[in-house]
Amino acid sequence: MNPPEEMSHEDVLRIKLEVLRREHRDLDDAITALQERGTGDALALQRLKKQKLALKDRIARIEDELTPDIIA
Repeated sequence: MNPPEEMSHEDVLRIKLEVLRREHRDLDDAITALQERGTGDALALQRLKKQKLALKDRIARIEDELTPDIIA
């Protein structure tokens, strides 16, 4: 039986990036739903927006790591 091939660091980052993007979309949907209901707790809404922003920052860091530096 052959051992499973190890994933490269880049492959792991790409998978993590997709998971984070999905979480970001889910938070966006949750925020929209709370806002549309109009009965949403302002504190809960603020927390969701803060989580969404933190995810956006993590996504940007991973994208920067995956994008090669271009020396002009």
